[in-house]
This record gives sequence, structure tokens and C-alpha cells, in this order.
Amino acid sequence: MNRDGVWPVVSARRMRSLDHYTIENDGVAADVLMESAGRSVVDATLSFCASTLSRPAAEVLVVCGRGNNGGDGLVVARHLWQLGFAVRAATLVRAEELAPDAAVNWRRAQAVGVPLFVGSGPLPKEGVVIDALFGTGLSRELDGEAAEWVPRINRARSDRLQVVSIDMPSGVQTETGQVLGCAIEADLTVALECAKSGLLLEPGRQHAGAVRVARIGIRDALPDETPSDGTPVCEAWSSWAAVRRFPARPADGHKGRFGHALIVAGSEGKAGAAALSANAALRAGAGLVTLGCPAALAEGLDAKLTEVMVSPLSDEASGELRTKALAEILALSEGRNVLALGPGLGTHPETREVVLELVRQAEMPLVIDADGLNALQGSLASLRNREFPTILTPHPGEAARLLDSTPAEINRDRLNAARRLSLEAGAVVLLKGAGSVIAESDGGAWINTTGGAYLASAGTGDVLTGMVTALLAQGLVASEAATLGAYLHGAAADRLAGRRGESGLLAGEIADELPACMQNLREKRGQDDHHSLPIESTLLHFPEP
Repeated sequence: MNRDGVWPVVSARRMRSLDHYTIENDGVAADVLMESAGRSVVDATLSFCASTLSRPAAEVLVVCGRGNNGGDGLVVARHLWQLGFAVRAATLVRAEELAPDAAVNWRRAQAVGVPLFVGSGPLPKEGVVIDALFGTGLSRELDGEAAEWVPRINRARSDRLQVVSIDMPSGVQTETGQVLGCAIEADLTVALECAKSGLLLEPGRQHAGAVRVARIGIRDALPDETPSDGTPVCEAWSSWAAVRRFPARPADGHKGRFGHALIVAGSEGKAGAAALSANAALRAGAGLVTLGCPAALAEGLDAKLTEVMVSPLSDEASGELRTKALAEILALSEGRNVLALGPGLGTHPETREVVLELVRQAEMPLVIDADGLNALQGSLASLRNREFPTILTPHPGEAARLLDSTPAEINRDRLNAARRLSLEAGAVVLLKGAGSVIAESDGGAWINTTGGAYLASAGTGDVLTGMVTALLAQGLVASEAATLGAYLHGAAADRLAGRRGESGLLAGEIADELPACMQNLREKRGQDDHHSLPIESTLLHFPEP
């Protein structure tokens, strides 16, 4: 994590490039890096598994593949053996078939007396299993001896036998988090140097357990590189990074200084979506919010939203916007900072035409969600001509329609799906879901680490739309508004779930939790920009601090 509180998140290819540069240009030998990696895993294991290792009959079994991940495991076995633990190490292949650096550490482990064997063997009844089968290089389904070890380890895992994976749980694809046939279910994953994107995306996130990032001496960036160089950057924010991007609230501020958001939303039967978005925009700090809605809904929403200015729009008594509403919305947009389109808006052909014309004519930043996105199906190119920032906030189903794909395909590779949609639309994309992904058209991306399944509730997406709109109205650039919105959305839900349980949370309650959530984060991080970011060691808790 850098001093700004941002975690680099890498792919396997990216990690190989950083590793190669460190060895070839910085002169750090591969053997030194492997030793550093193994020692870091030892430190993490001793800390995380202290109670398990303290059991009288505790054993450590290190299961090693033929590559560098296996070499890291052999370093772990040697050091734990020398610390006095009962250790055995199993390798998938004979010593002469190991990769060169792994073979060196096999000989070192043998020299100090570590019991070594090839192939299958008994698992400890209590203690720790170190998963050193495969790291970031796995691209095929597990087979052979490895595929036999994985389910055995998973079945044996318990509160008496913990599992620690090195870099990635074996069987989890590094970039996407997908399971390649079968995969280790770890209690702890020690990511070497940088977190890998598959640790943040489901189902990889579940398989990883707790994550620690071990800084072992590899660079986490190359000199003077930018996404435009062809090396897309991916990051995750800590709470420190989020707090540092909170919009300023000066003591002499007033509502006119904190942005005026215009939200066009709602249709017959979906007035709640409009109300949730408008209320969330205020909770996220917007100074003023105007809600434009079909005239049939205006009276009820005006009574419900006492702090929001509600403006009725032409609907010909249908409860859905008609073509005449276009001129009314353009007039309303004068003096507003951001326009949000879509929550509960409906799919009437004239409503769709209003959305498409607003994309072409509205000279202001746009946030587009829900039925606003449905209106764009087949018309993504219209977004690329806009001179103002645009943020799209699709769930996997909406993203699939825009990309002529399926939700399952989107979720199999969420990071690249968000990047592809961002490139095709020329817009910032916030792809919602388990591990929300934010992407820019140059390939830069962020993976959100907050929130959970308790956000799978009606209206939570409408709340997120209002939040992102408010942050954009307060002056954040589009990518930061989307990333901070996703972070706070999940953080507020985390707080609620911690107090009230993980099911039954209402979308409006998440919005109402925002002020306390933001204040808690401010207090947690402290007031001193230079001293409140803790530097504990080279072994860092991910995604915090």
C-alpha cells in the first residue's frame, strides 16, 4: 500500500513484469525474493494461526508444487522446522523435476532435516496446512495429484486445522477469481508484494479467507508508466484513501457550495426508486437536490421528500415521461451541476427517446443507471461524443445487454467486462456486484472492497446512484466519485450489518447510515494527513488499514 492509502492490484502478467524488472534492473536476486517470500509467510502464519499452532499435537504440512510457489513453501518448511515445529513437506514431483529455485530450497530443507516426501500423504489432525501448490501462473483446471490434494485439504479444514495459501488459493484464477475445477478454501492467503485481482472478486474472495500482503522487495510499479502506455493500472482503496477523497466541507460553506444535483427518475409503480436516489444524494452531501419525475407521481413524492425540490414533468397522465418532458428537463438543468437519469424511469419508447436526446444535448456531467441504461442498448456510441463526464452504473444484467453478452459471462471476468464497456462507451463504468469494479476508458480500474451480500436488496442500486451523483456534484472527478460512492455504499452497509445482521437491511437505511459512516471514517483516520496512516511492518492487513 502506498502512502496515499491505495493498494496496487495486479494480474499474473503484471506481477511477472514487476518481478522481472526487480531482478534484471534492480539487481535483487530471485533467490533473495523467494527467501523473503517464505519468511513473510512464516510471520503471517505464526501470527494468524497462533492458537492452532499452540496445540500440543499441532503439525505443519507444506504441500508444494513444482514451480516457484512450491519453492516459497519449501522456505516456509525450513524456517518453521528450525523454529521447532513438527513439519513435513510434500512435493508433487521429485526434486530433479522442480523448477531451479524450488530445487535449491528443496536441498536446503533436506539439509536441515525437514522430512520430505513425494506424492500423497496423511494430513495433520490439528495444526496448519500450507498450500504452496500453485501461485499466479495457473491457467488450467487442476488435475492429477494436485486435484487429489485440494478436496482432501478442504475436507480436513476445521477450527483445529487451518489452511494458509501462498499468493493465491490453489485453483483460483489470478485475474478473475474463478475456480479452475476445484480450489483450496483458505483461512488466510498471504499475497506476495501485491494483492491479485482474483482475491477481490468472487468466488476467489471467499476462497482466500483473510488476506495479508507481504512486501518482499519487488517493485509495485514501473518507472514513469501510465495506463496509456498499454499497462492498465488496477487499485483498491483503504479507508485512508477513501477519507482523503471526501469532498471538502469548509467552515464557511453553504448549500450552494456543495453542488445542486438534478435527478430524473420514477414511473408508475416505481416512485420508490426516485425517492431513494434523491434522499441518498442529500445524505451523501449534496447541497441541493431537484427531482424531476412524471407529473402523476409529483404530489406523492413532494409530500414524502420534504428536503427535495420536486418538479413534475410531462407524462400525459400515464406515469411515464413523454417527449414534451425533454425541453422541461433541459430547462431544469440550467444551474444544476449534475444530471442523473434512470432509476425506476420505465421503458416506454418516448421515455427512451428522452434519455437518448438528453445524452446528446445535456451540457453537464451525467450519471446513468437502470432504465437509463436500458435506453442505451444499441446506442452506446452516442456517449462517446459527449464533452462532459459520464458515469454508467450497471448491474451484470444491464452490462450484458449493453455488451450483447450474458450476466454469467460478465461475472466470469468482471474486471475486463467493466473495462470493455468503459472503452466502448467512452465513460466511467461502475459495474455493481460482488466486488464492484470501476473502470475508465484508458484501462485504469478500481475494485471495491466493502459491502457484501446484504446489499442484495431492492433499491440499493438507486441509493448508489444518488450517492455517486452527489459526489460528482461536489466536484470530484468521475472516476473518484464512482469509486468513493461504491466504497461508502458498502461501508455503510457493513456498519449496519455489524449491528443488525446480514439480512433484512433496507436500501433507505443504508442511505440514512451515511453521515455516521463518513464521520466514523474521518475519526478513524485522524486529522493529521502525514501521521495517521500506520506503517506496521512489511506485512500488511488487506484491505485495511
